[in-house]
Amino acid sequence: MSPSPKSATNGRVPRSPSPRSRSGAASAASPSPERPAGPLSIVVPPGSREAVKVNNANATELKHACDDALKRYLARPELFKQIHLHTDVRLGLGWLSVFVAAGTALYGYKVDFEKSKPVVWAGLLLYIVLTTLQTLYAYFIEGDIVFVGKRKTFSNRIITERITLSSKTIPVKDSAPPKFSLSLHYVRSTSGGKSLLAKGITRGSKEYNAFFDATGTLNQEQFERWVGELVEQAMEGKTS
Repeated sequence: MSPSPKSATNGRVPRSPSPRSRSGAASAASPSPERPAGPLSIVVPPGSREAVKVNNANATELKHACDDALKRYLARPELFKQIHLHTDVRLGLGWLSVFVAAGTALYGYKVDFEKSKPVVWAGLLLYIVLTTLQTLYAYFIEGDIVFVGKRKTFSNRIITERITLSSKTIPVKDSAPPKFSLSLHYVRSTSGGKSLLAKGITRGSKEYNAFFDATGTLNQEQFERWVGELVEQAMEGKTS
């Protein structure tokens, strides 16, 4: 005679999980409903890309082409609004130094040399300070940053996302071709940045010849897929 279910479980009849526990397990396995759409889920319309062709023997041109391509890909209306703070600061300091130099030169031309010397020296020193600040800002603060984007979405509450991408070229080493290296920093928050929802840092690198053919034409779909995968990983809160 086979043992009864009660005797097989030490006198206790096994219970099926409650609907609440089942729903809790399902919600834990499913992605957060507050996670906004990533770049891979927003298809680029066919025919919207223009051909990009560069000199594939020039690493600088290859990098600039990749930088421009990722800006176009991530700055679409459905994704991130590009923030031009670093460019604005550099341009502001550059134009200010030009105005100072032009004003100093004009003053020295209009006024007698001996009388204009204090103003000319002050203008020269101010010009040196401004150009030095511009150089230091570009080197220490902007660095390798090529894209800063921000997006706000609403899902029961206002969610703010901020993404920063930095790129550089890994030069030729031994027989290995040059690589395009990309670093991403992603933050998703709410309540004006007081409540952190997700934070991810991802990095990746690939040879330029993985994106450019022998004629120097960029395979934009393949490049965008690679960038999109890195962004999606960062949006999931992963670190790599």
